[in-house]
Amino acid sequence: MKLVHQINLAFGIALLLVLSVTAVVIHFVLLDHLIGSQKEDLKAMGAVISAKLRVDSIQTVAAELSTAPALPVKMAETSGVAAIFTDIQGKSMPVTAPNPAMRIAEAVKGVSGEQAFKDIVEGTDKRFITSVSIVPQGTLTLLTPVSRVKSIEQALLKRLLIIFGVGGAFMVAFSLFITKKLIRPLMSLQEELIKVKERRFSEVRFIRAGGEIGSVAESVYDMAGELDRFNHVQKQFFQNASHELKTPLMSIAGYAEGIRDGVFEGERIRKGLDIIISESGRLKKLVTEMTLLAKLDSEEDVFRKNAVSLKELITEASERMNPLLVKKGIRLQIDYAPPSGPFEVVADRDKLLQALLNVMSNAARYAVEQMNVHAKVLEGRIEMTISDDGPGIPDKLLPFLFHRFVKGKDGESGLGLAISRAIVERCGGIIAASNRQEGGAVISMSFPAAPTAAGSNTKMPPGNGPGKP
Repeated sequence: MKLVHQINLAFGIALLLVLSVTAVVIHFVLLDHLIGSQKEDLKAMGAVISAKLRVDSIQTVAAELSTAPALPVKMAETSGVAAIFTDIQGKSMPVTAPNPAMRIAEAVKGVSGEQAFKDIVEGTDKRFITSVSIVPQGTLTLLTPVSRVKSIEQALLKRLLIIFGVGGAFMVAFSLFITKKLIRPLMSLQEELIKVKERRFSEVRFIRAGGEIGSVAESVYDMAGELDRFNHVQKQFFQNASHELKTPLMSIAGYAEGIRDGVFEGERIRKGLDIIISESGRLKKLVTEMTLLAKLDSEEDVFRKNAVSLKELITEASERMNPLLVKKGIRLQIDYAPPSGPFEVVADRDKLLQALLNVMSNAARYAVEQMNVHAKVLEGRIEMTISDDGPGIPDKLLPFLFHRFVKGKDGESGLGLAISRAIVERCGGIIAASNRQEGGAVISMSFPAAPTAAGSNTKMPPGNGPGKP
């Protein structure tokens, strides 16, 4: 069964139950209210008659009542109210004369009553609503049939049920309209999810809807966009990887065939072997970087976290970079704020050192005279920038700088900064690139600072503590 039919069926059943319970409650409440009102009316009539009978002569009262046709007793008679008189001796009899005063007068004179009215007078007959009033001559019981009150109540209840039926039909129609309006975005969303399943990410449309459905639709649209970009990057990755691998392989194969066939002789053979070794090293480095990127993206155990001093890493990286910097005549300036700060982060030491070397070697490649490394502690984070005075990063390259196989002029494999980003992000950090106003590129990295109590709050994976491989 479709969701729209399930919702409408559930709403219809719930509405039917609510209306049924409401009708039953109204039936009993209305009947109780009408019976109570009728008792109050009978009590008021009895009080009026009792007041009229509290005189010395019943005949005088009769004479007065005969000239007052608008008395409540007479009005009650036309409303289906009857009376039973019980004298002092306990005899009960109905009052049947056409005039109310004459009926009472006849009862006082000793008109014989019947014991059949005893249950009515005592109020034990549930077919009648009664009200007993004390009069000087005995007691006067006013009564009206319950069936009459029930007929009034049923007439009112029928009208209410008609109103409920019309209202229920309107609510069902309104429910169908609202349900269709709510379900339509879900049906459209289902179609878009089918496109995602079939890997047609670029064809996914944004479904406009409100509330939680709108949030889900937005998430599906964003997910499709990310999957489309990932699919595009994956295809581009294989294209670039095949191109990068093909170049050294062609050089190795060409020189190897030339040496085999005797094309090269003497010193040219040695030169060809040097090129083969160089291209093999380049190929090995490329494969190693691609393998590392794949592991950083998919494997958890490749990353071993410990509390690491960023100062020590910067010092070691600068020492490794020193021969290249001296060769190119580049000055390296390193400063910390505050100078005596802890500068500890939770990271894999070897991987983070590799990320620093990648970024610093990239800055050294384009620097003219100066490189700067600045680190500071700010609000529980360690901020580090590596800048140079080179030509800067082209604007069209800046958004994609950390993507795989993206390289600028004089770049190598195009994987170094992609590896750095993967490592920094695995450390819980953020890496970004920008250009300085005065010229040159800036690579910024931000890491959460390690807990100040060394090792007390830092949780290490099993087997990854100091001194363990």
